[in-house]
Amino acid sequence: MQDKTGQPEPELRVALFTGNYNYIKDGVALTLNRLVAFLESRGVPVLVFAPVAETPAFESAGELVPVPSFAIPTRSEYRIALGLTQAARQRLAAFRPTLFHIAVPDILGYQALKLSERWNIPAVASYHTRYDTYLRFYGLGLLEPLGRRYMRHFYNRVRRVYPPSESMADIIRRDGQSQAVEVWARGVDSGLFTPEKRDMGWRRSLGIREDQVAIAFAGRLVKEKNTAVYMHVMNRLTAQGLPVRPLVIGDGPEMAALRAGLPDGVFTGFLHGEALARAYASADIFFFPSESETFGNVTLEAMASGLPAVNARSSGSNSLVEDGLTGRLVSARDAEGLTRALATLVADPVERQRMGATARQKALGFSWDVVLSGLLDSYIRVLREAKGTGHGG
Repeated sequence: MQDKTGQPEPELRVALFTGNYNYIKDGVALTLNRLVAFLESRGVPVLVFAPVAETPAFESAGELVPVPSFAIPTRSEYRIALGLTQAARQRLAAFRPTLFHIAVPDILGYQALKLSERWNIPAVASYHTRYDTYLRFYGLGLLEPLGRRYMRHFYNRVRRVYPPSESMADIIRRDGQSQAVEVWARGVDSGLFTPEKRDMGWRRSLGIREDQVAIAFAGRLVKEKNTAVYMHVMNRLTAQGLPVRPLVIGDGPEMAALRAGLPDGVFTGFLHGEALARAYASADIFFFPSESETFGNVTLEAMASGLPAVNARSSGSNSLVEDGLTGRLVSARDAEGLTRALATLVADPVERQRMGATARQKALGFSWDVVLSGLLDSYIRVLREAKGTGHGG
């Protein structure tokens, strides 16, 4: 195969290293599976290295090579990869990769980085989560500077860093983690997530009256998503006598706390596919106070479903929600401001509809085929650069 200049295209064979590929069905795992399926559909060989569980959460794409791992003490549902076994390293060598894609800067990711340097294979890294900010939610805020220092050490050694939003790219550059930054956005299936899936019968079956405004939260129920802020603000709205119902879509360690703190809440657990699309479309407002997102797949899904989004100002939401047009952006620490933004929308169904329609239109611009094709093009550019400087292959 030749490029546009008539030169042979460099051979692309991708080794992907990640901390979760199929044992939890979260946004990162689903994005990486979609990437692998896309690359294989384009004839690009891919080999994935990741921890596994006895029972996978879903059927994953491509070939997965298990690596040893242990459960995180405070978050036992997640695992820390310990690195490559001798057998895994032999399988990697036999695969003859020409590009390493590292999704997590953990033990496995750091080992892959050092191996790429030893083997003269170019490495790139996607930036899915602000791991440095997680520390504060688990009483380890004093370690944040150390976390940022490590991330600068890690990301400055790869040829590209791929954050999912321009606002996150700005943070990476400003923090000195890397200047070789290209945005790899996320897509949404706008045929699945659509206002047409709204189902008033489903709402009634959950006890949500037609005169009530369902305010949805979606995702893993964990501290770093600011579930406590969601609960606090929802209770403030209820205390004001507003006709709201919390609609919590998801599950996780904070479920018990949310159930106890939101006695009038509706809890669906994890939903997927058509059931998830129906839940989004059957809500009236999306409220997501998380500050740890680098993008926010759930926000994009909610927008595609025709919901106005009230989000915390953060690196992910800032690139999706246009304040005053598709929703509102307020500091997660401003409970009064969040309450006021939601109360205004609760009282104004015309404004909700206007913002929701605008959100839907913006979401239509996020096509998976376009964003994945852009990443594939970047891979090829990295290989060309490496070949020009004597690296790669």
